[in-house]
Amino acid sequence: MIDRVLRPVVALLAVPALVACSAIGDIRRDPPSRSASPTAAPVPAPPPSARFDEVRAGRVAVAQRYDDPFVEFSDAAHGWALFASCDGHPPGRNCPALLFSTLDGGRSWLTVRHPRPVADNQQLYTAPGLVTLLAEPHGWYTSTDGGASFVRTDGEPPAWRAAQGRFQVIEGTGRVGEWDGAALRPLTVQPPVPELNTVASSTDLLVAAGAGDEGPYAAVSTDRGRSWQRTPVPAPDRTVAVLRAKVAPDSQVWLVGERPDRMDFPALWRWQGRWESVPAQSYPSRIVSVAPIGAGRVAVTGPYGAGAVIDGRYTPVAWPVGPEHYLTTLDDGTVFARGSTDVVLGAGVGTDRRWVRVTVEGD
Repeated sequence: MIDRVLRPVVALLAVPALVACSAIGDIRRDPPSRSASPTAAPVPAPPPSARFDEVRAGRVAVAQRYDDPFVEFSDAAHGWALFASCDGHPPGRNCPALLFSTLDGGRSWLTVRHPRPVADNQQLYTAPGLVTLLAEPHGWYTSTDGGASFVRTDGEPPAWRAAQGRFQVIEGTGRVGEWDGAALRPLTVQPPVPELNTVASSTDLLVAAGAGDEGPYAAVSTDRGRSWQRTPVPAPDRTVAVLRAKVAPDSQVWLVGERPDRMDFPALWRWQGRWESVPAQSYPSRIVSVAPIGAGRVAVTGPYGAGAVIDGRYTPVAWPVGPEHYLTTLDDGTVFARGSTDVVLGAGVGTDRRWVRVTVEGD
């Protein structure tokens, strides 16, 4: 499988605000491609209607005053729900945090003792095999045994940092580091990438990517960062502000070029022994989220629902997710869609998936 650094696969809750990922940074040019430039569709056709294959409505012992929980999954089976605000107000003594876990994809939920239920701010992080809670200002609490016990740390827990992958961008330095079990150590040889944004790895390829004033840059390593090869990235059709390296569930490596406002349709490249530009004819002008999902496809949510870039063209897809859902992929390849009142799990390959809606409410 793939080591992914700072995946949005692993998200967090900041009450009252949601934070999509933790704070670490996430390659280069050829002459412009002679292929046709992508074109935006003023009003893309809506996707075909779709229904959920299953709805799992969880009920837990929570007072009516609690607001909707933050629900997070690390794979299709393992998830957590954190109730941490009441009647629209932030957490406090009159609103202690309540924590629940599921081992069966949201069919049932177990009560877990929160190690520090009264705090000014509550956050939840999860990754395969662990859950990490931040209860400000008291510290971090991490469990690797399903919530049976928690270990407190003042700073970010080593277990959480390790879960972000062997190779990561060292915050505040713009350098690639390797996790040695205790700390991130800068690689002796750094990738030749100005304005480094991200690093991602598969079993045989390490990719560093970034975007500067002159465009996107990338470099790859096949020996775990002991040496690097600068790899040209075909020039995008429009400006790219941030370049993310992302790994699909089938290990395909992609570059996603975010636009300056992060909402315009991104530029896309795929690694095929070199970076190849992936056009997306008739794409929507605005997007909410984008995620490589395998089988050479990239999924998108936007104002008109869900779609996918397939064979160089944006195509609406019959998924039961709307413009309010934000897509990521989990470590087991499941598509995870977060909405305002639910989460949706999509198990399968490419765009062929079985969709399960999960809700958690108080009795």
